[in-house]
Amino acid sequence: MSSDTGPAVTVRTSERGAATRIALLEAAREIFITCGYAETGVTDVVARAGASVGSLYHHFSGKADLYLTLFDDFQIRQTQRTRQAIQEARSRGESEPMTLLLAGARAYLDGCLAERELAALFLRGDGPTGFEVVMRERLRQWTRRSAALFEREDALVLVVTGALAAVVQEVTLSEDDERARRIAEEALAYIGRIH
Repeated sequence: MSSDTGPAVTVRTSERGAATRIALLEAAREIFITCGYAETGVTDVVARAGASVGSLYHHFSGKADLYLTLFDDFQIRQTQRTRQAIQEARSRGESEPMTLLLAGARAYLDGCLAERELAALFLRGDGPTGFEVVMRERLRQWTRRSAALFEREDALVLVVTGALAAVVQEVTLSEDDERARRIAEEALAYIGRIH
């Protein structure tokens, strides 16, 4: 009989653990957005999540790990958005590198607008020590992926990805949704003329 109850207990325990992990991330997201990273304490997160400090440290190494996990999860969603947009453009017969890059960039910007509060959190400079290094590395990865679309690494790729990074920041941090969308479209149109 014990062999029959063991797996069921394990499944319930792992489901409970997954639910706790999600609750901790959601709580961290809410508090980081409203109070900022520096002003948020671990006790604030666990109180909002209805969890214990021990459960937080079971799932994460601390506050910085929560922040970095939120960032990684956001970047995964953004990568999925851009890849899907590029695949859709290719399925319509598009093969011109700049057009493909702009399709991906538009999807990335749309994701920033859809998740503006979270995206802005990562751009405000209020993150864990060393996060700026993570952001620089992410930009370098983006530049390498862009270079792969063009099948070359040159100044054009650096200029375009640098311009797009500036557009992402301006659009994400804008408090006016209509202005943000207008800037995004105008910037993409300007960048599209670069060849």
